[in-house]
Amino acid sequence: MQEEVTQKTMALAITTTKLTASALAKALKKFLEAQKNKSHELPKGKQTLKSLMKHNTGISNLEITNDNIKAFSSTAKKYGIDFSLKKDSTTEPPRYLVFFKGRDADVMTAAFQEFTAKSLSREKKPSIRKLLSGMKELAKQKSKVLDRSKQKDRGMEL
Repeated sequence: MQEEVTQKTMALAITTTKLTASALAKALKKFLEAQKNKSHELPKGKQTLKSLMKHNTGISNLEITNDNIKAFSSTAKKYGIDFSLKKDSTTEPPRYLVFFKGRDADVMTAAFQEFTAKSLSREKKPSIRKLLSGMKELAKQKSKVLDRSKQKDRGMEL
């Protein structure tokens, strides 16, 4: 078993009039470049549904809202989940389905727990932009109230 993993045989056919060391070296370089460019790995992270099915595993799905797609993508990337987003426009408003590999169900559960905790904590915190705009209005009102007249008083009283 170990021999099969460590040793591979490949066939290389070249047409040449005279087989020299330089011709063989050029052919091997081109072959190695072609092998390097050809990727045998399956895609990871966000991908199409078709490429997700090439993983030859069972696929499960969950429904997600449009507002949460970007935030979910970052959480799924953190957990290394292979997933696919699909828009179901037959319903009004359209719903979004997240397809993922069936064996990633436990990881998906953990990712959704973190995602929901993050979104709930975000709702509890006040918006900094709203707070900043409120403070700007307060500053404008305060500047109107202040009297900006200058008085020269040198302390010379009679």
